[in-house]
Amino acid sequence: MFRARSVVIGLFLLTLAAVGSAQESETSSTASCNLDDGRQVYIRFNAVKSEKPPNGKPWAPGGTPMTLFTEAQLGFGGSTIPIGAYTVYPIPAKDKWSFVINKNVTPGAAYDDKQDIARATMETDQVPQSADTLEVAFGHVGSKCTLRVFIGKTASFVDFIAK
Repeated sequence: MFRARSVVIGLFLLTLAAVGSAQESETSSTASCNLDDGRQVYIRFNAVKSEKPPNGKPWAPGGTPMTLFTEAQLGFGGSTIPIGAYTVYPIPAKDKWSFVINKNVTPGAAYDDKQDIARATMETDQVPQSADTLEVAFGHVGSKCTLRVFIGKTASFVDFIAK
């Protein structure tokens, strides 16, 4: 009887873990840029639906900041980003968005602008087709990874240059 109960409990826990993992994968997405030399730059983000970004404030989609991982030193907005992990925040604005790279990667930590290491203005435009879910993707040409952030009818772009 003890063995049968243990098997049932074990199966229940496995099912619970699988459901939790499936729910996480529905919201957690990754965009990557594969450089010619094999190094990668990628961003993990929550693919939120119907969330209106806050105007003029750092945005953490779904309440969790995006995370940048880079295997290459990067040029960004006149700054150099060392190899490592960082939180990143788009800052939506009516005409131009900004993109901030922050060195505080502590889970659950509030945004602190004193931890910013780089900031750049994003090229921003309105597009005719609306996106209900946040889309984040990279385009890659040579040593340049262009990040695209698309939500609603707003598309914003910013470049990272591998060094």
